[in-house]
Amino acid sequence: MTQQLHAVTLVVNRPITKIDALDAIAFAADGNVEDAGTARPRVWLAPHAWAEVEIPKFADPPPFAIDVYSDASGAVAWAQARRLHAALERFGWTVHPPVAGAR
Repeated sequence: MTQQLHAVTLVVNRPITKIDALDAIAFAADGNVEDAGTARPRVWLAPHAWAEVEIPKFADPPPFAIDVYSDASGAVAWAQARRLHAALERFGWTVHPPVAGAR
């Protein structure tokens, strides 16, 4: 049986590299980038909630997506996405409101 991941996506219209975006998220969340240099680096936001960054491929222009995942519930993912949204906006980023989904 596969575990359901609950996802909420934040969209940011900013030219930035994946590692720089992860570093900014880690700073905003007072955390660290885990698994840097792998295909799936992440920043833990809370127990059972983390953020991953999806940068456009093949030199496509921004926007890029920050996916906030939770293996506990949609409510946890949603709460952490709202918290991250507010933190990034305090740093001067323009972030589109969270959009819920599931993976």
